[in-house]
Amino acid sequence: MAKAERSRTRTGDLSRRLRIIAGQEVLFDSEEFLWEPEDWSEQIARTLAREAGLEQMTEIHWNVITFLRHYFFENGRSPLNRPLKKGVGMSLMELENLFPGGIKLGARRIAGLPNPKSCS
Repeated sequence: MAKAERSRTRTGDLSRRLRIIAGQEVLFDSEEFLWEPEDWSEQIARTLAREAGLEQMTEIHWNVITFLRHYFFENGRSPLNRPLKKGVGMSLMELENLFPGGIKLGARRIAGLPNPKSCS
């Protein structure tokens, strides 16, 4: 049984769905967030960005994505606004405008982080 199938079985949640993206089977939740952050790759990020309407990832985009992923794996959660702004040297408005869907539905999704349900 594939890892994604085990995750689906383990959760019992049929709102999760398996997609083939960038040539890889990946499990997503009902809001199109990766279920397993470890499944992320730069190719998946580029595909998710294009699907969100962001055709070209610039160095600034990658810096934000890299910071989000590093922070998540170091702290076990996504950064709150203050450490995010400090970490990337941008205002919240700049970050919101940088990604279609803003920080939550854009940057965090493209970074392959889990759904920040507390922000819903």
